[in-house]
Amino acid sequence: MADPKGFLTTGREVAETRPVGERVKDWNEVYVPGSLLPIISKQAGRCMDCGIPFCHNGCPLGNLIPEWNDYAYREDWSAASERLHATNNFPEFTGRLCPAPCESACVLGINQPAVTIKNVEVSIIDKAWDSGDVTPQPPERLSGKTVAVVGSGPAGLAAAQQLTRAGHTVAVFERADRIGGLLRYGIPEFKMEKSHINRRIEQMRAEGTKFRTEVEIGKDIDAAKLRRRYDAVVIAAGATVSRDLPVPGRELNGVHFAMEYLPLANKVQEGDLTVSPITAEGKHVVVIGGGDTGADCVGTAHRQGALSVTQLEIMPRPGEDRNANQPWPTFPMLYKVTSAHEEGGERVYSVSTTHFEGDEDGNVQALHLVEVEFKDGKLEQKPGTERKIPAQLVTLAMGFTGTDQSNGLVQQFGLELDARGNVARDADYATNVDGVFVAGDAGRGQSLIVWAIAEGRSAARGVDRFLTGASALPAPIRPTDRALTV
Repeated sequence: MADPKGFLTTGREVAETRPVGERVKDWNEVYVPGSLLPIISKQAGRCMDCGIPFCHNGCPLGNLIPEWNDYAYREDWSAASERLHATNNFPEFTGRLCPAPCESACVLGINQPAVTIKNVEVSIIDKAWDSGDVTPQPPERLSGKTVAVVGSGPAGLAAAQQLTRAGHTVAVFERADRIGGLLRYGIPEFKMEKSHINRRIEQMRAEGTKFRTEVEIGKDIDAAKLRRRYDAVVIAAGATVSRDLPVPGRELNGVHFAMEYLPLANKVQEGDLTVSPITAEGKHVVVIGGGDTGADCVGTAHRQGALSVTQLEIMPRPGEDRNANQPWPTFPMLYKVTSAHEEGGERVYSVSTTHFEGDEDGNVQALHLVEVEFKDGKLEQKPGTERKIPAQLVTLAMGFTGTDQSNGLVQQFGLELDARGNVARDADYATNVDGVFVAGDAGRGQSLIVWAIAEGRSAARGVDRFLTGASALPAPIRPTDRALTV
């Protein structure tokens, strides 16, 4: 146990954010650099090293949280990094982007603020990079087997790294011009600077993983050809089909999916564009969808100089405390204020968009909405609550409906889908096609980054067993597992 009295003597402190007026003028991460180092040892000391650590159950990766909390408390950063990497390939990603279901499951959280597990995690990995503890781990010998990974998001990267370290020759295929999937082009720079992806890619290259960008399987390379060339294939293409809003006026200029809007802002930061072709500058912006992607649109609009930002959510505003239907240690739906929301804008709950209004040139200029309420378990419009708000840029951030099938990948492989439209798989993440596996959102549906990495690691074990008859790779989850966070 780190500090036997830490949870009694130390209050919860989190990372300090930069002043709003400063950070909206740039695209750097919102946190004050180095603000965690003076406090993180004591924060780790709040961990009680529970006899039954429910934080393990809250984390799909099964992170050894009490162990690396203890090392962080003692400031043994090398040992903490080793324990952290034992279960997580990319803690610098999860430490910045995961909503921390482990903290919702923290035993201390029953009657006190939970341990700042996420902050401890990111402190350990940042310290490890700074001190040179993160090094390539190439395999001692090669198996002679080859694996193609389709998709370079967190699931694909985790599977590729595990399989490379097991001795297989792995090539990752990505249809975009850079590696990273939604980590690269779906997550704004202010949430995670892309330098964190770049140095992981360099580590993986040094270990032997090959990367092929601007190659779309199903279009540029036929699936049958890929299957003949490689001994196994991992489909980690994500669930990239955005949920649409089929209301009158949807065709107007200025109404875009979030994943049309956000990648262009990231391309500006990459130096590919001087100005985004879709910009919020000088416009009234409406974001439809109250989740994390919607918040990313809000923060991006602030930095582009929007006149106003309004975020709409069809569901009622969540409470600030757990309700009876979401008891500890489940992951509760709570009202949260992200860094983007701190920066301004209005959030409107329990409303539904009825139609968009355009000007004479076909550009959106207003959005018409109506309040809704639950009646007999169904959402119904409230008469007399219709109104319109100015909207010169609208982003649709209502989630995703499944894997992109427009490129022929699913059809060419002959993959079976489950009832939800995801690629079906068995307990080893194998599809109905011999030697073809699936991991991440493509098989699970839209989910969290921590689930994607866990699935990538688990699928790698299934592939390794298929290729060699046995596997020593860890497998944190099976497709049928349903942790208390779901």
